[in-house]
Amino acid sequence: MALIACPKCKSEDINGTPQVDSRLLIHCNSCGHEWLRGEARRDPSRPAVRTIDSLHAAFPTAADVRPDVRERVEMLKSEFLLDHPAPDPEVEPYRARYQELFSREGLPSASPDALYDFANTATVGNAGNVSGFNRAWKTQGPDKSADKVKETINFLLYGPESLRLEDRLTQLIDGKKGLGFPSFKESLLTKVLCIVEPDRFLPILKYSAAADGKKEITHLVFDLNLPPAEKTAWTVGRLVVWSNDLLRSLVGNDIPDLQQATQFLKWARNRPALSRT
Repeated sequence: MALIACPKCKSEDINGTPQVDSRLLIHCNSCGHEWLRGEARRDPSRPAVRTIDSLHAAFPTAADVRPDVRERVEMLKSEFLLDHPAPDPEVEPYRARYQELFSREGLPSASPDALYDFANTATVGNAGNVSGFNRAWKTQGPDKSADKVKETINFLLYGPESLRLEDRLTQLIDGKKGLGFPSFKESLLTKVLCIVEPDRFLPILKYSAAADGKKEITHLVFDLNLPPAEKTAWTVGRLVVWSNDLLRSLVGNDIPDLQQATQFLKWARNRPALSRT
C-alpha cells in the first residue's frame, strides 16, 4: 500500500480490506478517510461495501426498542429511583480533580502517583483486574510509565482531530503503530472518556463482558442485539462509542447523572426486557 496516498491528508499510512465486489476499501490510519479502489464486479446477491458511515447508519437506535419493552423500562426507572434517590457523593470531587489533570494544560504535569491511582481506584468506574498495568508500571518505572500513559491519554482526547474518536480508540486498544501503554486499554480508556465527558459517557467500561458489558446490558434490558467486534468493520472503538451513545439515548433524562444511570442499567439487567412473542 506504500504507493497509495490518502487523497485527503496525503498520508501513506493506509490499509486495504478486500470487498465482495473485488474492490478494496482503503482506510487511512492518519485521518480516518475511507475510499474504494478498483473496478466493481459485485454480485447483487452479496452484501454491499460497509463504510464507517454506512455501518453507523445501520447500528441500532432507540427507535428499534419495542413499545412494550420501553414501557417496562420506564416502570423500572420509577422503581429504581424510589430506593436510589441520590448519586454517589465521592464521584464529583474525583471527577473534577481528573478533569483538570486530563485537560490540555494539566496533562503534561500530571504526576505519576495521580495516574497510577487513576488506574487502581474504582471511583467513577471499576476497570477490573489491572495487574498487567501494575506489572508494566513497575517494570518501566514510574516516570517512563507516566510519560507513556500521558501520551496515550493525549492521543485519545486531542489528536489528531482528523481521526475520529472511534478510530483513535481502536488504534489504542489494538496497540497499532506502537501506541498505548500495556494494559491501559478499553476499560481505562473508557474511564478517561467518562471523566472528560461525564454527560455523554456511561461508566460501563467494556463493550462485551459477561453480563456487565454494553452489548449484554443492551440485550438484557432493551432486547436489542448489537454486533460482535471485528477487526475491519465493527471495530471495537466504533462499537464502544456507538453502544455508549445508544444506551445514553435509551436511558434518557429521567436519571441525568450517568453514574446513577449506570447503577440503574446494572440493576435492571437482572429484570430482563420482555421476550418477543
